Amino acid sequence: MKKNMTILGLAALVFAFAGQALAADLGKGFKSIFDGKTLKGWNGDPKFWSVQDGAITGKTTKENPTKGNTFIIWEGKTGNFDLRLDYKIIGGNSGIQYRSFKADGPDEWRIGGYQADFEAGDTFSGICYGERFRGILSLRGKKTILTVGDDGKLKKEVEDFAKDADIAKAIKKEDWNSYRIVARNFNLTHYINGVKTTQVIDRDRKTRRAEGLLALQLHAGPPMNVQFKNIRIKELPKRNRNETNTKKGENKNK
Repeated sequence: MKKNMTILGLAALVFAFAGQALAADLGKGFKSIFDGKTLKGWNGDPKFWSVQDGAITGKTTKENPTKGNTFIIWEGKTGNFDLRLDYKIIGGNSGIQYRSFKADGPDEWRIGGYQADFEAGDTFSGICYGERFRGILSLRGKKTILTVGDDGKLKKEVEDFAKDADIAKAIKKEDWNSYRIVARNFNLTHYINGVKTTQVIDRDRKTRRAEGLLALQLHAGPPMNVQFKNIRIKELPKRNRNETNTKKGENKNK
Protein backbone atom coordinates (compact mmCIF):
# COMPACT_ATOMS: atom_id res chain seq x y z
CA MET A 1 0.00 0.00 0.00
CA LYS A 2 2.78 2.43 0.93
CA LYS A 3 4.54 1.68 -2.33
CA ASN A 4 1.36 2.36 -4.31
CA MET A 5 0.75 5.57 -2.37
CA THR A 6 4.31 6.70 -3.14
CA ILE A 7 3.82 6.04 -6.85
CA LEU A 8 0.52 7.91 -6.83
CA GLY A 9 2.13 10.81 -5.00
CA LEU A 10 4.97 11.02 -7.51
CA ALA A 11 2.48 10.88 -10.37
CA ALA A 12 0.50 13.74 -8.85
CA LEU A 13 3.67 15.82 -8.55
CA VAL A 14 4.56 15.13 -12.18
CA PHE A 15 1.11 16.23 -13.36
CA ALA A 16 1.26 19.32 -11.15
CA PHE A 17 4.64 20.37 -12.55
CA ALA A 18 3.41 19.65 -16.10
CA GLY A 19 0.41 21.89 -15.51
CA GLN A 20 2.62 24.68 -14.18
CA ALA A 21 4.94 24.33 -17.18
CA LEU A 22 1.98 24.50 -19.58
CA ALA A 23 0.67 27.65 -17.88
CA ALA A 24 4.13 29.22 -18.11
CA ASP A 25 4.35 28.36 -21.83
CA LEU A 26 0.99 30.01 -22.49
CA GLY A 27 2.12 33.25 -20.87
CA LYS A 28 0.56 35.13 -18.00
CA GLY A 29 -3.15 35.74 -18.50
CA PHE A 30 -3.41 33.70 -21.70
CA LYS A 31 -5.77 30.78 -22.21
CA SER A 32 -5.55 28.09 -24.88
CA ILE A 33 -8.61 27.90 -27.16
CA PHE A 34 -7.55 24.84 -29.18
CA ASP A 35 -6.75 21.54 -27.48
CA GLY A 36 -4.49 20.26 -30.28
CA LYS A 37 -6.59 17.13 -30.76
CA THR A 38 -10.21 17.99 -31.54
CA LEU A 39 -12.34 20.83 -32.90
CA LYS A 40 -14.14 21.20 -29.58
CA GLY A 41 -15.21 24.83 -29.24
CA TRP A 42 -14.96 25.43 -33.01
CA ASN A 43 -17.58 25.21 -35.76
CA GLY A 44 -16.60 24.76 -39.41
CA ASP A 45 -17.75 22.85 -42.47
CA PRO A 46 -16.49 19.27 -41.92
CA LYS A 47 -15.91 18.95 -45.67
CA PHE A 48 -12.94 21.30 -45.26
CA TRP A 49 -11.84 21.44 -41.61
CA SER A 50 -10.15 18.80 -39.46
CA VAL A 51 -7.29 18.34 -37.01
CA GLN A 52 -4.06 17.05 -38.55
CA ASP A 53 -0.63 16.89 -36.93
CA GLY A 54 -1.91 18.77 -33.88
CA ALA A 55 -3.22 21.70 -35.93
CA ILE A 56 -6.59 22.99 -37.10
CA THR A 57 -6.36 22.25 -40.82
CA GLY A 58 -8.37 23.73 -43.66
CA LYS A 59 -7.98 22.10 -47.05
CA THR A 60 -9.52 22.45 -50.50
CA THR A 61 -8.74 20.33 -53.55
CA LYS A 62 -9.67 20.39 -57.21
CA GLU A 63 -12.29 17.76 -56.42
CA ASN A 64 -13.50 19.50 -53.24
CA PRO A 65 -13.49 23.29 -53.75
CA THR A 66 -15.32 25.79 -51.57
CA LYS A 67 -17.92 28.04 -53.15
CA GLY A 68 -16.94 31.34 -51.61
CA ASN A 69 -14.74 31.93 -48.59
CA THR A 70 -15.56 29.61 -45.69
CA PHE A 71 -14.55 29.85 -42.03
CA ILE A 72 -14.18 27.83 -38.87
CA ILE A 73 -15.63 29.86 -36.00
CA TRP A 74 -14.61 29.90 -32.35
CA GLU A 75 -17.47 29.71 -29.87
CA GLY A 76 -16.21 32.73 -27.89
CA LYS A 77 -16.15 36.48 -28.59
CA THR A 78 -13.30 38.95 -29.09
CA GLY A 79 -13.29 42.50 -27.75
CA ASN A 80 -10.06 43.89 -26.29
CA PHE A 81 -7.50 41.11 -26.55
CA ASP A 82 -4.02 39.85 -27.33
CA LEU A 83 -4.22 36.80 -29.65
CA ARG A 84 -1.25 34.62 -30.54
CA LEU A 85 -1.04 31.58 -32.81
CA ASP A 86 1.17 29.76 -35.28
CA TYR A 87 0.15 29.27 -38.90
CA LYS A 88 1.40 27.58 -42.05
CA ILE A 89 -0.05 28.02 -45.52
CA ILE A 90 0.60 26.22 -48.80
CA GLY A 91 -1.13 27.88 -51.73
CA GLY A 92 -3.90 30.44 -51.64
CA ASN A 93 -4.90 33.05 -49.08
CA SER A 94 -6.22 32.94 -45.53
CA GLY A 95 -6.70 35.12 -42.50
CA ILE A 96 -7.77 35.45 -38.89
CA GLN A 97 -11.12 37.16 -38.40
CA TYR A 98 -11.70 39.10 -35.18
CA ARG A 99 -14.51 41.32 -33.87
CA SER A 100 -16.41 39.79 -36.78
CA PHE A 101 -20.02 38.96 -37.64
CA LYS A 102 -22.07 36.27 -39.36
CA ALA A 103 -22.55 37.25 -43.00
CA ASP A 104 -25.10 36.25 -45.62
CA GLY A 105 -24.35 33.07 -47.53
CA PRO A 106 -25.49 29.57 -48.42
CA ASP A 107 -24.50 28.15 -45.02
CA GLU A 108 -23.62 29.11 -41.45
CA TRP A 109 -19.87 29.50 -42.04
CA ARG A 110 -19.72 32.93 -43.72
CA ILE A 111 -18.03 35.75 -41.82
CA GLY A 112 -17.31 39.46 -42.22
CA GLY A 113 -15.22 41.93 -40.18
CA TYR A 114 -11.61 42.74 -39.36
CA GLN A 115 -9.11 40.27 -40.77
CA ALA A 116 -5.42 39.72 -40.08
CA ASP A 117 -4.53 38.60 -43.59
CA PHE A 118 -1.84 36.18 -44.75
CA GLU A 119 -1.12 34.25 -47.92
CA ALA A 120 1.25 31.99 -49.81
CA GLY A 121 2.26 34.97 -51.98
CA ASP A 122 4.32 38.07 -51.26
CA THR A 123 1.89 40.96 -50.84
CA PHE A 124 -0.84 40.62 -48.24
CA SER A 125 0.56 38.77 -45.22
CA GLY A 126 0.21 41.04 -42.21
CA ILE A 127 -2.22 43.60 -43.62
CA CYS A 128 -5.58 44.49 -42.07
CA TYR A 129 -8.41 43.60 -44.43
CA GLY A 130 -12.12 44.17 -43.98
CA GLU A 131 -13.86 40.98 -45.09
CA ARG A 132 -17.26 42.23 -46.38
CA PHE A 133 -16.27 45.26 -44.31
CA ARG A 134 -14.72 48.17 -46.28
CA GLY A 135 -11.97 46.18 -48.09
CA ILE A 136 -8.26 46.80 -47.45
CA LEU A 137 -7.96 48.91 -44.30
CA SER A 138 -4.17 49.14 -43.84
CA LEU A 139 -1.21 47.79 -45.82
CA ARG A 140 2.11 46.47 -44.56
CA GLY A 141 4.39 49.00 -42.97
CA LYS A 142 1.52 51.48 -42.59
CA LYS A 143 -0.23 53.04 -39.65
CA THR A 144 -3.67 54.00 -40.93
CA ILE A 145 -6.25 56.22 -39.24
CA LEU A 146 -9.75 55.64 -40.59
CA THR A 147 -12.33 58.42 -40.59
CA VAL A 148 -15.41 59.32 -42.62
CA GLY A 149 -15.47 62.51 -44.67
CA ASP A 150 -18.32 64.95 -45.07
CA ASP A 151 -19.23 63.05 -48.25
CA GLY A 152 -19.78 59.90 -46.20
CA LYS A 153 -16.83 58.10 -47.77
CA LEU A 154 -14.05 56.34 -45.86
CA LYS A 155 -10.88 58.41 -45.50
CA LYS A 156 -7.41 57.07 -44.70
CA GLU A 157 -4.61 59.04 -43.07
CA VAL A 158 -1.51 56.93 -43.67
CA GLU A 159 1.89 57.06 -41.99
CA ASP A 160 4.85 54.80 -42.89
CA PHE A 161 6.67 53.06 -40.05
CA ALA A 162 8.56 50.35 -41.99
CA LYS A 163 9.38 49.22 -45.52
CA ASP A 164 7.19 46.51 -47.01
CA ALA A 165 10.23 44.61 -48.27
CA ASP A 166 11.81 44.50 -44.81
CA ILE A 167 8.64 43.09 -43.27
CA ALA A 168 8.37 40.49 -46.05
CA LYS A 169 11.83 39.15 -45.16
CA ALA A 170 10.56 38.09 -41.73
CA ILE A 171 7.85 35.80 -43.18
CA LYS A 172 8.71 32.17 -43.95
CA LYS A 173 7.24 30.51 -47.03
CA GLU A 174 5.44 27.15 -46.62
CA ASP A 175 6.63 26.98 -43.01
CA TRP A 176 5.36 27.87 -39.56
CA ASN A 177 5.08 31.54 -38.64
CA SER A 178 3.75 33.20 -35.50
CA TYR A 179 0.93 35.74 -35.74
CA ARG A 180 -0.02 38.20 -33.01
CA ILE A 181 -3.01 40.54 -32.98
CA VAL A 182 -3.46 43.19 -30.30
CA ALA A 183 -6.84 44.96 -30.25
CA ARG A 184 -7.44 47.59 -27.59
CA ASN A 185 -10.48 49.81 -28.03
CA PHE A 186 -10.18 50.89 -31.68
CA ASN A 187 -6.40 50.55 -31.97
CA LEU A 188 -5.56 47.32 -33.84
CA THR A 189 -2.01 46.09 -34.42
CA HIS A 190 -0.69 42.99 -36.24
CA TYR A 191 2.68 41.25 -35.87
CA ILE A 192 4.25 38.30 -37.70
CA ASN A 193 7.26 36.59 -36.14
CA GLY A 194 7.58 39.49 -33.71
CA VAL A 195 7.69 42.11 -36.48
CA LYS A 196 4.98 44.78 -36.53
CA THR A 197 3.23 44.58 -39.90
CA THR A 198 0.40 47.13 -39.72
CA GLN A 199 -1.68 49.29 -37.38
CA VAL A 200 -5.23 50.62 -37.67
CA ILE A 201 -6.89 53.32 -35.61
CA ASP A 202 -10.55 53.11 -36.51
CA ARG A 203 -12.47 56.35 -36.01
CA ASP A 204 -15.29 55.41 -38.35
CA ARG A 205 -17.92 55.57 -35.62
CA LYS A 206 -20.73 54.23 -37.77
CA THR A 207 -19.00 51.07 -39.05
CA ARG A 208 -16.22 50.10 -36.61
CA ARG A 209 -16.72 47.16 -34.29
CA ALA A 210 -15.85 46.90 -30.60
CA GLU A 211 -16.42 43.14 -30.34
CA GLY A 212 -17.42 40.08 -32.30
CA LEU A 213 -16.48 36.63 -33.51
CA LEU A 214 -13.07 35.01 -33.98
CA ALA A 215 -12.76 32.78 -37.05
CA LEU A 216 -10.14 31.26 -39.35
CA GLN A 217 -10.46 31.52 -43.12
CA LEU A 218 -10.22 29.06 -45.99
CA HIS A 219 -10.26 31.07 -49.20
CA ALA A 220 -12.13 30.20 -52.38
CA GLY A 221 -10.01 29.62 -55.47
CA PRO A 222 -7.13 27.27 -56.28
CA PRO A 223 -6.46 24.27 -53.99
CA MET A 224 -4.82 25.24 -50.71
CA ASN A 225 -3.87 23.97 -47.28
CA VAL A 226 -3.73 26.12 -44.16
CA GLN A 227 -2.97 25.11 -40.57
CA PHE A 228 -3.23 26.79 -37.15
CA LYS A 229 -1.87 25.70 -33.78
CA ASN A 230 -0.85 27.05 -30.35
CA ILE A 231 -3.91 29.32 -30.38
CA ARG A 232 -4.13 31.36 -27.18
CA ILE A 233 -5.85 34.56 -26.18
CA LYS A 234 -5.66 37.08 -23.35
CA GLU A 235 -8.44 39.52 -22.56
CA LEU A 236 -7.27 43.12 -22.16
CA PRO A 237 -8.89 45.91 -20.14
CA LYS A 238 -10.24 48.97 -21.89
CA ARG A 239 -7.75 51.78 -22.16
CA ASN A 240 -8.46 54.79 -19.96
CA ARG A 241 -9.08 58.03 -21.84
CA ASN A 242 -6.57 59.80 -19.62
CA GLU A 243 -3.64 57.56 -20.50
CA THR A 244 -0.78 59.59 -21.93
CA ASN A 245 1.12 56.90 -23.80
CA THR A 246 -0.59 57.73 -27.11
CA LYS A 247 -0.27 60.76 -29.32
CA LYS A 248 -2.39 63.78 -28.56
CA GLY A 249 -5.85 63.22 -29.98
CA GLU A 250 -5.44 59.49 -30.53
CA ASN A 251 -7.83 58.69 -27.69
CA LYS A 252 -10.58 60.72 -29.30
CA ASN A 253 -13.62 58.60 -30.15
CA LYS A 254 -12.28 55.64 -28.14
